Amino acid sequence: MTQTAPPAEDGTDDERPGPATIAAGRVYAWLLVVTGLAGLLAAWVITLDKKKLMEAEIAGETFTPGCSLNPIVSCGDIMESDQAEAFGFPNPMLGLVMYGAVVAIGAAVLAGAHFRPWFWRSLLGGTFFGVAFCTWLMYQSLYNINALCLWCCLAWVATLTMFWATLVHTVRHRLVPAPEGLRNALLEFPWVFPAAHVGIIGMLILTKWWDFWLG
Repeated sequence: MTQTAPPAEDGTDDERPGPATIAAGRVYAWLLVVTGLAGLLAAWVITLDKKKLMEAEIAGETFTPGCSLNPIVSCGDIMESDQAEAFGFPNPMLGLVMYGAVVAIGAAVLAGAHFRPWFWRSLLGGTFFGVAFCTWLMYQSLYNINALCLWCCLAWVATLTMFWATLVHTVRHRLVPAPEGLRNALLEFPWVFPAAHVGIIGMLILTKWWDFWLG
């Protein structure tokens, strides 16, 4: 019989290490679903606007995405940049797949699914890749393209949140090594880290265009 670790009664993750398969708490599962849906929405809207931009370009017309509000918050500038196709195809297409997978995982956990340790480690690796890619896109957006896309910002926040939540989950079950001090901090204050991460990004955006915001 396969040993499993059911979620704790209070909805948080169980802390017993070493089972063949590991469950996750409902709070974490819902977080995966919500952040996955947020990222999926952003990727879908950007994909539609990118399609309209391409159709307008072929027709010799001009299309302005609805989220292009001013010279700074200009989704069109982001979508028409080289960075918007980092892998040779529109970045949102990758988001449609990856965020959809996260939603499916969260839904499976809510339905009672248990996964092996390698699966959770792979999810952590995937979300870490997402954070690294988003960080690169943030840098490009702020310091090379000099424009912001609101839908991209939503995807960034969703990705950062699911990464930190997955890190907490894997550290809780000792699936990845972590110093006890860091482990205790992550488990006791799980929301501090994503909040600080998003706050840093917000401060970078605020200071980058400080004069514009004040004007």
